[in-house]
Amino acid sequence: MDVEQIRDYCLARKGVTEGFPFGEETLVFKVGGRIFLLLSLDASPPQFNVKCDPLKAVELREKYHFVMPGYHMNKTHWNTVVCEPGATGSLLRQCIDDSYALVAGALPASTRKKLGI
Repeated sequence: MDVEQIRDYCLARKGVTEGFPFGEETLVFKVGGRIFLLLSLDASPPQFNVKCDPLKAVELREKYHFVMPGYHMNKTHWNTVVCEPGATGSLLRQCIDDSYALVAGALPASTRKKLGI
């Protein structure tokens, strides 16, 4: 996946907003005001940070060389995923979906209802 595909995929989720709170190099996607994905715009190949269940985070890191502890993030809960050859679109989408679900699921019920989640 390239940067535009990742962006489009994230924005297709309910209640997602995007912005640049950390500078022009990092596009941040939030649901209900909480970050679920940070996309580096100056990395080649593209890479992004996603929230992940701690046990699954370790499993993914052990299984795939392109999944690493989250760069500048809590390494227990965040992974950095590099979109290099071998990183299939389905795996990348699953990482994004899992992160979105974790963050959206932790939102207050009233916020989820308001966002239609």
